[in-house]
Amino acid sequence: MMDTESLPPAARELIRRFESRQARVGVIGLGYVGLPLAVALAKAGLQVTGVDLDASKVQALTRGESYIEDVPSAEIAPLVRAGRLSASTSFDVLGAMDGVSICVPTPLRKTGDPDLSFILSAMQALRPSLHHGMVVILESTTYPGTTREMLLPEMESGGLKVGTDVFLAFSPERVDPGRKDWTTENTPKVIGGITAACSAAAAAMYAPAMKAIVPVSTAEVAEMTKLLENTFRAVNIALVNEMALMCERLGVDVWEVIQAASTKPFGFMRFTPGPGLGGHCIPIDPLYLSWKLKSLKYNARMIDLASEINTNMPRYVVQRIQDLLNEHGKALHGARLLVLGVAYKPDVSDLRESPALDVIGLLRSKGATVEYYDPYVASLEHEGWELTSVPDLMAAARAADCVVVVTDHTAIDYAALARQAVLIFDSRNALAAAGVHDPNKVKTL
Repeated sequence: MMDTESLPPAARELIRRFESRQARVGVIGLGYVGLPLAVALAKAGLQVTGVDLDASKVQALTRGESYIEDVPSAEIAPLVRAGRLSASTSFDVLGAMDGVSICVPTPLRKTGDPDLSFILSAMQALRPSLHHGMVVILESTTYPGTTREMLLPEMESGGLKVGTDVFLAFSPERVDPGRKDWTTENTPKVIGGITAACSAAAAAMYAPAMKAIVPVSTAEVAEMTKLLENTFRAVNIALVNEMALMCERLGVDVWEVIQAASTKPFGFMRFTPGPGLGGHCIPIDPLYLSWKLKSLKYNARMIDLASEINTNMPRYVVQRIQDLLNEHGKALHGARLLVLGVAYKPDVSDLRESPALDVIGLLRSKGATVEYYDPYVASLEHEGWELTSVPDLMAAARAADCVVVVTDHTAIDYAALARQAVLIFDSRNALAAAGVHDPNKVKTL
């Protein structure tokens, strides 16, 4: 129990309701972030209602079914039956909530500037339901200042005072789809409120479900925390990607270099090269920070350089495939290629910002016939073209002039693949990891 004596009465009552599990919580956006959060809060004993404009998601949850690999239906169904988890396409249900978490997408526009329209739309749709004693928490990744500059005025436009009547905080999502070791519940939850009372109310909402709460002084610190985390990863991936380019020119095996460097017990963290960055966070989050700093007349040179290196990796992969085919007397134009894995990371179906989409598009633009196999993605559509996963991986591998490993799903039998394929370009070193070493047939990044 926290000391709440110095807090406004509305905050004290709100905290009491969360601690006694009497509170009701709404989650706006039931995707890769919102659904795991809603389930975690419901499992902790809170009554949770998810809101999403996608009727198919709402219908699935109402039936007790999951549509995300990380959340099994076996977890959802009992919560739905017990009345602790429900879903709706209507924002009107939020009027009965004590707390609301906003988990909507924050993509980049084609011009490279942040698209915050989903956040603004969610807040404007919530505003008629906003009432005294409610806490609103933004989880969507954005640039520092968004919570204070965009959500605070919206919440106070009806006369309620943030920090006294209603409460506002930012808590960055840290979901890593496909992970089993670190989940929504056991990943420390960073929370930064507009005021101390806001932080306390937000912490009380998450405390029943989260193993560790990490309070910070302001919403801006919490916003910047998420950007630092993913900028760190983007920059280090860019470094190892450039290392791969340098090693290829020097005739050195970058994978062996990384393995050797990884034996150092201090001062080194293992990152691996690949065909480009994927997922919603790492390719995009650093650019939010770079964009914001440009308005302050500061160029985030390291972020921009890292983005340039990572963005160019699909082109590098295509060039390497073209060179490999040439070495075997084949032209890329007219070649039959099989892309193995189109999700942005192993063992998920998430296509967001997947480098496979760029690789396929570039190969097609150069006249190659491209098929793909992915056990998690039955079909895909991107920039005017559509493809369906081939039904028989080994038959497609035998028929292909070259198999291109873009995503290293663990369900693939790479040893069998090597026996069937004529030529393989492995951008993930998946075959070597599976014990396959055939330099005449398999080339790596």
